[in-house]
Amino acid sequence: MKKAVILFNLGGPDKLENVEPFLFNLFNDPAILNLPSFFRYPLAKLISNRRAPTAKKIYQELGGSSPILRLTQEQSKALELKLNNDDQKSEYKCFIVMRCWHPRAEEVVKHVKNFNPDEIILMPLYPQYSAATSGSSIKEWKDVCKKNNLKIKTSTICCYPTDDNFILAHKEEILKKINNLKNFKLIFSAHGLPEKNIKKGDPYQWQVEQSVNKIVKSLKIKDLDWILSYQSRVGPLKWIGPSTEDIIIENSKLEKHIVLVPVAFVSEHSETLVELDIEYKELADKNGCKNYTRVPALGVNENYIKAISNLIIKKQDYNFNGELFPPKIRCPNQFTKCPCLNYE
Repeated sequence: MKKAVILFNLGGPDKLENVEPFLFNLFNDPAILNLPSFFRYPLAKLISNRRAPTAKKIYQELGGSSPILRLTQEQSKALELKLNNDDQKSEYKCFIVMRCWHPRAEEVVKHVKNFNPDEIILMPLYPQYSAATSGSSIKEWKDVCKKNNLKIKTSTICCYPTDDNFILAHKEEILKKINNLKNFKLIFSAHGLPEKNIKKGDPYQWQVEQSVNKIVKSLKIKDLDWILSYQSRVGPLKWIGPSTEDIIIENSKLEKHIVLVPVAFVSEHSETLVELDIEYKELADKNGCKNYTRVPALGVNENYIKAISNLIIKKQDYNFNGELFPPKIRCPNQFTKCPCLNYE
């Protein structure tokens, strides 16, 4: 049985001249700017044009491009190998689909057609579900399949915030960095969202909290000094908090050793390599921090690859309705954007 695994990620510009069109794709997404297309298109053009100069400086720090595609390709290769080794009754092939840059869904659907699988399995590389990330990618893929008349049985693994192997992968990476440390603050940092998104039923913040609570419990460190915060705030809207910047300033002034954990990113990209490694370290140094450590994104951590492999192979253990395979935890009913509560 042939199975195509679609790995969703955000993507990033492959050269500086593509920074502005990448930003346009980001802001032209209805999940980001929830406006009619005749308003959203010109506004996305305006925002991307204004933000491009600053964004280009960020990508210059990375050598002129984002590493996210290369790193996602490494994850894809590791996962494909693991799947085919662990389930020899099926033939698996992984395909990468980026939401805001290449390879886009329109390109990849043709390759999937050529592979001619018996089943398609959608696997977001976003452990915690948000309508703005996993939800947007899944919707785009389904729309593109419909447009291209690709009618193949499709299974969706929407999220995995408390999966045991995902938690173990984080535990391993954290312990490598905090071994023998004293007087440290463990700061879990996740990408923020406008507060209004959560009030409208997005389960992202709740799921991030479940991830962090389970990671902390797994560490089994008595009186661990830790906090969850949110980064990457842009625009005038009120965002969920506390902000990572504020927490860094506060603990730097207390002369704490700061240990930063990117808990919602599984690949290194501008928001880890520049925002966390450069900008936030400068902020910490400026406010008296003596030591600053950043735990790496999970990447090809063996237990992370095992986590997503098992979720695919053993998805029937998580069967919701024959098409959706969510984790065994369930989002509270107020989170109406959760696909289990709002299934289409």
